Amino acid sequence: SFAALSEDVDTVFSLFAEVIREPAFAEDKLLLAKTQRRGSIARRNDDPDDITGREFKKLIYGADSPYARTQEYQTLDNITQADVESFYQQNFHPNCMILGIVGDFDPAAMTQRIKKEFGDWPAIPERDETPPAPGAEQIKAGVTFVVDQPQLSQSNVQIGHLGGQFDSPDIFSLLVMNEALNSFGGRLFNEVRSRQGLAYSVYAVWSARYDYPGLFISGGQTRSEATVPFIKAVLGELQKVREAPLSADELQQAKDSILNSFVFNFQDPGQTLSRLMRYEYFGYPDDFIFQYQRAVKTMTAEKVQAAAKKYLQPEQIVTLVVGNRSAIQPS
Repeated sequence: SFAALSEDVDTVFSLFAEVIREPAFAEDKLLLAKTQRRGSIARRNDDPDDITGREFKKLIYGADSPYARTQEYQTLDNITQADVESFYQQNFHPNCMILGIVGDFDPAAMTQRIKKEFGDWPAIPERDETPPAPGAEQIKAGVTFVVDQPQLSQSNVQIGHLGGQFDSPDIFSLLVMNEALNSFGGRLFNEVRSRQGLAYSVYAVWSARYDYPGLFISGGQTRSEATVPFIKAVLGELQKVREAPLSADELQQAKDSILNSFVFNFQDPGQTLSRLMRYEYFGYPDDFIFQYQRAVKTMTAEKVQAAAKKYLQPEQIVTLVVGNRSAIQPS
């Protein structure tokens, strides 16, 4: 990715093409990258949020899943300069890429510029199609795990299960459901944080992915002694949204919140370019964001409840607590 002033486009584009087509992979740069990653490994247990997010993925996907794997010192040390070069040779070819450009330029001139820099770049015959993404299944269900951190005075909690993909026929209903639960003034904020006073923060995220099942995660941060009531309160709100439709006010607030946020998808041209390239890569229609907008406008409380009842699965819920075990009562 790069940005350039119009008078610098030729120079910057040529440098961009050179880096993509003939990267140096200098030994000192690789060592620097590995050193930086070692630093990240050393610090990864400093923040309870990081522990919670990392370990929750392992509980749902499994530690060996590509969606939950954790880099270790040993796996990092195993990577050589030859490995990096081999990966590049296998994966960086014009038929494995999408090129996107947005800006004030002459299309004919830009086409010639692209042909000049990339026209003689050979494709790799055996990679005419993108390899499919690995699947994902939930490996734990109906269980609670604790990461004991005796120095903490609060608990970080995540509650959830395997989610879905954006191509689900019910995705827009689920996103409206999520907004009703999660937004400022939504059910979790009003009930768990404001009325019961059980949370510093509380949230719910239906985190769908384009090409593999994402996660549904609810949770937040609470005082150690409030951990169990907090978990029960969150689970109670998830059950309520399954059992009864949203009120007219809740539905309208959720819809308005989503629709009013659409302006932030168009703050700069780069956002539009990135979104269209993502849709192209994953095979989604160019107007997917507008399909979302239209679906939200016509959403009903009955559709939201039906989706919640189908996709929120109490028996599949996994709960993870990172906190001071001795201060959490009942145990």
